[in-house]
Amino acid sequence: MATPSLLTVLLVLLLSVTLARRFEISLARWAIPAIVLELGLGFLLGNTVLPFQTVAPLAGITELGVLTLFFRVGLELRGDLLASRRVAILRTVALSSLVPLVTLWPLQAWFGMEQSTALLCMAVLSATGTGVTLRVLAQQRVLQDPSSRLLVGVSVLDDLPAIAYLSWAIASGNATTARALGQGNLVPGWLGLGVGVLLATLLYQLVRFRVRRAGPQPVGPLGVMLLLVGMAWLGEATGISSFMGALFGGVLLARLAPVDESVSRLLAVFSEVFLPLYFVGVGLRVDAATLLQPQAWTLAVVLLAMAVISKLLCGLGVSATDRSEGVDPWLVIFGLMPRGVPGLVFASRALSVGLISPVQFSALVLMVTLTTIGGLMLLSGRLQQRRRAGLLQLDSAV
Repeated sequence: MATPSLLTVLLVLLLSVTLARRFEISLARWAIPAIVLELGLGFLLGNTVLPFQTVAPLAGITELGVLTLFFRVGLELRGDLLASRRVAILRTVALSSLVPLVTLWPLQAWFGMEQSTALLCMAVLSATGTGVTLRVLAQQRVLQDPSSRLLVGVSVLDDLPAIAYLSWAIASGNATTARALGQGNLVPGWLGLGVGVLLATLLYQLVRFRVRRAGPQPVGPLGVMLLLVGMAWLGEATGISSFMGALFGGVLLARLAPVDESVSRLLAVFSEVFLPLYFVGVGLRVDAATLLQPQAWTLAVVLLAMAVISKLLCGLGVSATDRSEGVDPWLVIFGLMPRGVPGLVFASRALSVGLISPVQFSALVLMVTLTTIGGLMLLSGRLQQRRRAGLLQLDSAV
């Protein structure tokens, strides 16, 4: 069978994304997001007519969508994010990031994982699918509800420790994995991480000084792309990870100047086009043969239990005072349950460099998919329940 051209592959991927978005409308009542459909279509294509090897040359292009996602998270890390319920947000983020540490020993003891692999699983367990959660809250028009405001603050900050776990996993990988992960590194190992943190601190202070002296600096679309790719490259070159670098680029842009409409449109294009292509590619990488192995399902069940328990414990971050002021701990728990985009990104990145095996990758994809579907269904159901009881604060009509 002849190898299809890149244009043929790209056309098939775009048609898959279009089909997933079409079916998303029909399945919206069950809170099933497009990301699950994109994974499913990718899985079917990858195990029939379009092996992942044919898509590999497009990996760099589709990853722009992922980098844009973290860049946009950085844009949201403004000072007003913690203006409301600062203590509750930080307490919940601490629980969400520290509880998964308990899973390190069981994963190593029960499944014979290396420390770097177990750390990668911890990164996925501590992540939160911010995008899919925010979409449900926006559709229900409850972003201004006290529970939603707390949930938004926690979910945005939640990915920071998750990315830190990912960087830790990369730095502690074995020699073969470290070489694969560090191919683009200018400074190796922990020294690179230190250099990256130092450069990030200097850049941040330089931007603050520049804004104080000259005021906000307008940044056009080309400047945004340069900042996004440049900071992602810096993160990769120093070992912090391109994801953390892209996120920091968003932080810098938020300090430089307000984002205008042209920049917002540019970022929306990358998110709406390249990100779905990325997830079809993730589905292509799930080998059907691995799902026939009991180890994949055993690990998936254990990871799913750990994922549910870790987010259930996040409810302890909501104090009695918060509850008396209208914060529903179950809304917070259900909203943090989906691992969504970050979980799949971390797993795919780890597989591409040999940090995890195909069987472990399939188990992680199963866990992410089930928590995303289950969490969104529970979140939607809880919102409807509180709406009928008149306990939700609805957003003002535009």
